[in-house]
Amino acid sequence: MAELKNPIKEAERYLQNAKQILSEKAEKEEGYYQDKKYVKAAGNYAWCGVLVALDAVTGVRKNLKKGQRVDFKDYQNAVAKKDRKMNMPLLNAYDSLHKALGYDGNNSYVVVQDALKQGKTIIEWAGKHYKPAKNA
Repeated sequence: MAELKNPIKEAERYLQNAKQILSEKAEKEEGYYQDKKYVKAAGNYAWCGVLVALDAVTGVRKNLKKGQRVDFKDYQNAVAKKDRKMNMPLLNAYDSLHKALGYDGNNSYVVVQDALKQGKTIIEWAGKHYKPAKNA
């Protein structure tokens, strides 16, 4: 996988795309999004953004063998080595973006907004720890 020029901006773009999908297609009515398909898509976009940001600062993917998949615990361990205080926000982002939105399509506006906030927290944290490659 080619290294991104600015992975933190790319991660923020994923999050922005998630928000755009929700506002344009999910149709919010009385505190709930009406179309779970778009809630799921938004959750997956936002979670991918979090992963892009984490990949930029943890190096988890660089340690994989060919064909090996990343496990969430690998991210947890790598983040814990850098900043133990980020364990809970990371777990919350995983539970809310990946599971509640991405899998379940939880359509509660409050849940969705909190999930996006959790993702933003991780991306901002990654932005503070990101060091671009010297040759970039």
